[in-house]
Amino acid sequence: MKRSDLHLNYALVEEIVVTFLRNEIRKFGFDSAVLGLSGGIDSAVVCELAARALGPENVHAVLMPYRTSSSESLDHARLMVEKTGVTSEVCDISGVVDAFFRGSEDASRLRRGNVMARARMLYLYDISARDGRLVIGTSNKTELLLGYGTLFGDMASAVNPIGDLYKTQLWGLADFLGIPEELVTKAPSADLWEGQSDEEDLGFTYAGVDQLLYMMLERRMGREEIVGEGIDGEFYDHVRRMVVRNQYKRMMPVIAKLSSRTPGIDFRYARDWQEMV
Repeated sequence: MKRSDLHLNYALVEEIVVTFLRNEIRKFGFDSAVLGLSGGIDSAVVCELAARALGPENVHAVLMPYRTSSSESLDHARLMVEKTGVTSEVCDISGVVDAFFRGSEDASRLRRGNVMARARMLYLYDISARDGRLVIGTSNKTELLLGYGTLFGDMASAVNPIGDLYKTQLWGLADFLGIPEELVTKAPSADLWEGQSDEEDLGFTYAGVDQLLYMMLERRMGREEIVGEGIDGEFYDHVRRMVVRNQYKRMMPVIAKLSSRTPGIDFRYARDWQEMV
């Protein structure tokens, strides 16, 4: 498979996503949105699209560094604020996270990363309540499939405009939208600590895993056929296990069925359903 197979008509993608954001946010009576702006490519793309959809005056970006975060990330986030003209504020999460782990200074990086992600979402939802804004998500398709995110943390949102775009496609869209080169070319990072790298954490590159995921999902190819295309069998098995194991992160909580009509099982209506029956 050629890498170009992954790429899309990005002018059409922009049109679809801008319309999606405008419709989904406004049909519930909101006219503004809030998002976390990390200095990375995903939130930069979402910020740009939201500004185009709602107008920059109706988009509020929140910069949420931790004391060990890279100063470059804050600089890049401010670069996007300047480019798009959205409103912004800085909420340093260090005090909240450090207070949480007081007495547990030996907590693992996994625990600390989860709490950082949830602290950031805590700020976003509080600002949502303060200002009457809807929270926009910034998790891409690759992360959602692999479970590379924190449930009720960076994966939480009211609407997600990029959840059906692989990371490779996000880079293509970013280039089309004119996102500053500094953000496009730097190594992807959740910015949990200085020097942290997504691809080092995962143990493989986004380019490689996107090719595999595209074969598995979009082309619906089986293991034998994928390996025949030159993909390593152990890599396939590892990624497939990640996708299957993390299905729970992509679903609403499972409810034990005790009645004739159970929410999410046989009492299911569209998000914008307005009438009781």
